[in-house]
Amino acid sequence: MTTEDIIGELKLLFFAGSDTTAVLLTWTMVLLSMYPERQDRAREEVTMILHEVLRLYPPILLIGREAYEETELGGITYPAEVTFALPIACIHHDPGVWGEDVDEFKPERFAEGVSKACKDSSALFPFSWGPHICAGQNFALLEAKMALSMILQQFMFELSLSNTHAPFPVSTLQPQHGAQIKLTKL
Repeated sequence: MTTEDIIGELKLLFFAGSDTTAVLLTWTMVLLSMYPERQDRAREEVTMILHEVLRLYPPILLIGREAYEETELGGITYPAEVTFALPIACIHHDPGVWGEDVDEFKPERFAEGVSKACKDSSALFPFSWGPHICAGQNFALLEAKMALSMILQQFMFELSLSNTHAPFPVSTLQPQHGAQIKLTKL
């Protein structure tokens, strides 16, 4: 790798690590504000909640992967240098994979772990997977668990009446108008 390549990778790691974790926490607080009855249980179910938020609002919506050699996929042979687009959000919202309640916020679908949450154990991939999985995945989830746990210990929250739910893809999936959340000290 050249010096420029290393600098580029470090910039990406810094951006991706801070932005995706911030977006994950934002959408988590939005969903828990929309479902206040889950806040008490959330204090015990933080991991399941984060997985469900990542399923409903993955920070990155699409991953591109290039075939370096001729590749067979689903009975079709593709030549080298073909780029595949993996639509994370579409797969995370597929009722054939997740069930008819796919659009509902149901953290309990992860009660037995990620591998048993749906019909295909590889269908949840908000951080990519395989050799290209995000190097910061474990750190991001640990950071999000700690932050959410600390927030839930101190506050109850609800969406402001002025909040407009408008997911908007920029570099990551952001709330277009921000997330207006009212915090109340416990």
